[in-house]
Amino acid sequence: MDIPIVKCTGKMKYPKFLKEGGAIGFVAPSFGCNIEPYHSAFLHACERFSSMGYDLDLGSNCFAGEGIGISSTPQRCGKELTDYYVSEKNDILLSCGGGELMCEILDYIDFEQLTAVAPKWYVGYSDNTNFTFLLTTLLETASIYAPCAPAFGMEPWHECIQDLWDVLHGRKLKFSGYPAWEKESLKSPEQPLLPYHITEPRVIKIFSSDGAHTSLKNSKEDGIFMEGRLLGGCMDCLVNLLGTKYDNVVNYIEKYRQDGFIWFLEACDLNVFGIRRAIWQMEHAGWFQHVKGLLVGRPYCFGNETMGLDQYHAVTDLLSNYNVPIIMDMDFGHLPPAMPIICGSYANVYAKGNEVLLKYDLM
Repeated sequence: MDIPIVKCTGKMKYPKFLKEGGAIGFVAPSFGCNIEPYHSAFLHACERFSSMGYDLDLGSNCFAGEGIGISSTPQRCGKELTDYYVSEKNDILLSCGGGELMCEILDYIDFEQLTAVAPKWYVGYSDNTNFTFLLTTLLETASIYAPCAPAFGMEPWHECIQDLWDVLHGRKLKFSGYPAWEKESLKSPEQPLLPYHITEPRVIKIFSSDGAHTSLKNSKEDGIFMEGRLLGGCMDCLVNLLGTKYDNVVNYIEKYRQDGFIWFLEACDLNVFGIRRAIWQMEHAGWFQHVKGLLVGRPYCFGNETMGLDQYHAVTDLLSNYNVPIIMDMDFGHLPPAMPIICGSYANVYAKGNEVLLKYDLM
């Protein structure tokens, strides 16, 4: 199935927020909730939503596990995502999980149908970059890069889950992150509803560049400020999309060049060399034109160093010539908690010392 010819209008589309007692749709374009602890966590999340007065609209793949790296066949996953996005039976869509091969469903998403209906909030992260990123760069529609549906099953909710819930209702559009993070999860098939195991204090790192070299800013210095349109996701998926027929990035960023861009990036399977190669690919594809700054989440390989390369130099060394600030070890990605990020929104970011403030403008 061909994608539509995209002609960026220069005006982002923002879906309607979820109303009290509205309908929440669930799809599994990547992994389904067929194994523990995700199965029980998802069921508990659904019970909680129902008890709060919300209607639920579950796709047929939500508990499926017969696919390779995804819940079902690419054809069925693509059809489910299309059908539920255009359906009037739900108001927003939450993904059931991340996975490995969501890219394979893209040929079976009917993008023509998606462009013909009102935009809808879609929530997911990791492998869901294959849709959150394309909603923004292909359809000029904002999406939410944030934890998937089973995260709502934890007891009690972490502050980041409440933040995501508030974003979905349009009640909160300004975030400052969280004081500590989880390095090792205690969640298990026997204890599927455990909250995040928070043990590590958050320490963000702020880098600045003079065009010749990049250095860590002293926390006693003045803070940094950046503003621009947010774009990004999981680098594992982004570089996989790069150069394909789904890559509309250069066209998109040229249309919105007056805003400039703040890229938000994180990594799952990539090691430090994989991260550096991804940055090199994105740069040479022209993706960093009109860049105003970068926000980099904690990578899954946090703290690893190989042959003298660490997670920081993997990013900063190649981007010094852009002379823009880079904030690393931010609260998003595969090491929770994660702030909800509205991909496609205009953002104001202020950081000083170990504090950061991220504000979204839906313009």
